Amino acid sequence: MSITNWPIKERPREKLLARGAKNLSDADLLAIFIRSGTRGKTAVDLAHELLKHFGGLRHLLDASEEQICNFRGLGKAKYAELQATLEISRRYLEEQLMQSNVISNTKIAHLYLAAKLRNYQHEVFACLFLDNQNHLIHYEELFHGTINNTTVYPREIVKIALQHNTAAVIFAHNHPSGTPTPSQQDKELTNALINILRPLDIRVLDHIIIGSNDYVALGII
Repeated sequence: MSITNWPIKERPREKLLARGAKNLSDADLLAIFIRSGTRGKTAVDLAHELLKHFGGLRHLLDASEEQICNFRGLGKAKYAELQATLEISRRYLEEQLMQSNVISNTKIAHLYLAAKLRNYQHEVFACLFLDNQNHLIHYEELFHGTINNTTVYPREIVKIALQHNTAAVIFAHNHPSGTPTPSQQDKELTNALINILRPLDIRVLDHIIIGSNDYVALGII
């Protein structure tokens, strides 16, 4: 049966308008995005199949172009739309950071950093540069490394921090293994950077380790 033949209150789009997006299931939201099904399958049927095939919404959104295009009912256009949706989400989070106090909204910082770093297959060391009221001035991915190691050059961090008249920083890097547990090297690096930046009156507020489904904040503040 086509979705157009369903009771109005059961149709995903109508449910969203009546109840709000947060009250819809992953399959309902995905069905709205897909818009149309295939022969013998509604958009909701296809959404359920996609979620089962990829193992959930997160893995679907992380899927490669080849993986998306190999699934019947999708193609390059849908892959492009998914990527555009992800980038809109990242920019939305970045605007929230730019307009809010990072210390009182650490969850937003974590979400933004996770969206930026989580999907890299190698380690990336990044930094949020903040003003003296802890508002975001600049975000930059500073160093790219291997699958389990990144070389960090403090001189480059100092150079960029001074360039932006930075008062505080939040460091972050990803663990491609998926486990965000900080290593002893992570802790030693953080302490070294604190000691280097302290004489410049630049505070290190946090160092966030991003895993595949979680993060760990060293909680320096």
